Amino acid sequence: MNTIKLSLIIAMLFVTVGVLRAQNVDMSGFVRTYEGVDFKEGNFLITQQTLNLNFAKRGEKVAFKANPMLFLYNSDSLNFTMRELYVDMYFDNFDLRIGKQQVVWGKADGVFITDIVSPLNLSEFLLPDFDEIRTGVIAAKLDYYIGSGTIEAIYIPQFTPTIRPSSNSIWYIQPDFPVAPTFNWSNSEITPSLENSEFFLKYSQMTSKIDFEIMGGYTWDDSPTMHVQKVFGKDTSTMPPKPYLKDLIITPEHHRLTVAGGSFSSEIKGVILRGEAAYYNGKYFQTEDMNAEDAVIQKDYLNYVVGLDFNIGSVKLSAQFIQKYIIDYDDLMMDDEINNMATGLIHYDMLRETLHLELFSYIGLTNGDALIRPKISYDFDDSFNILFGANIFVGDEEGQFGQYKDNSMIYTKIKYNF
Repeated sequence: MNTIKLSLIIAMLFVTVGVLRAQNVDMSGFVRTYEGVDFKEGNFLITQQTLNLNFAKRGEKVAFKANPMLFLYNSDSLNFTMRELYVDMYFDNFDLRIGKQQVVWGKADGVFITDIVSPLNLSEFLLPDFDEIRTGVIAAKLDYYIGSGTIEAIYIPQFTPTIRPSSNSIWYIQPDFPVAPTFNWSNSEITPSLENSEFFLKYSQMTSKIDFEIMGGYTWDDSPTMHVQKVFGKDTSTMPPKPYLKDLIITPEHHRLTVAGGSFSSEIKGVILRGEAAYYNGKYFQTEDMNAEDAVIQKDYLNYVVGLDFNIGSVKLSAQFIQKYIIDYDDLMMDDEINNMATGLIHYDMLRETLHLELFSYIGLTNGDALIRPKISYDFDDSFNILFGANIFVGDEEGQFGQYKDNSMIYTKIKYNF
């Protein structure tokens, strides 16, 4: 974003703040400084300053919310994003929300099974707070209430992909190609149209014994498939001439997915049992099969999680097992047929719930890697908090977490809420 455009946005933002305050609009938010230093060299991997604002006002029939955010990342230019901007309308049996919004589905912690409406911002891998990792989508959302149940229907006219790390980011992993590839981006854009729209539907119900959701979606894969076309040349210095790989033409393309699934949670003698599963139809995977067109193959897969939440005294504990299973697997596929992962959480509050100790871990059971995230935070008062933590990546380069082992860091966050 150029400096002039950003300056205009900031000026308009300050004018808007003044107007909204004059209209008795509720304003809240936070300012935060966030620094991370790597274990090996002591270099700053992250220096980030954030201003997050929330404007909201609710009447009897209509409400609105605006959530602009300004952040300065690694001393680069100031960036602006409008995380949410929507209007709510309330009727007797249903509510309607129109505008840019974030949608949270499912029961799992730290993994996204049926929580697929809002795409993710993975520019910092999985490190941002979970309430910040989702990106907003421009959508119309209808909630229709039937007794203790709710039917939620979502229409998204414009596709929004997952945000990936830029090529100069510490979170960017350079693919290993036998020759330098040529990228063809002609099929990477999804033209906004009725035909290209996304649709989601969910039924949820809360009872005294169980909470459950049943969902379905006709959507686009947020991550593009890399279609690979091999171009061969002939080495005329040999007799007879030998073919050699001259070029790789890689065409990123998003494909349609049909998804169906559900989730539940129930308490049994003080233990909360959670589960979530989704069946994905139409996913394209990379393959080494020379007979496969564009080196991709279409397969369905099942993704599910089961979890337990319980307390031992004042210590809160949580554990999850996650599995991804590709159906009708082909041995030449580059993904594993079965990928197993687990998460664990230990949380303890002390000093009248002002000092918080926490350990959260992702454990890659298939590849033997992990992301271990200990942290300690202290609330000086209701508005001011300081946090110290670490992101420890373990394993080899084949694993989802082990590939970032050089990015292990300690970090601090100082946050003021208003």
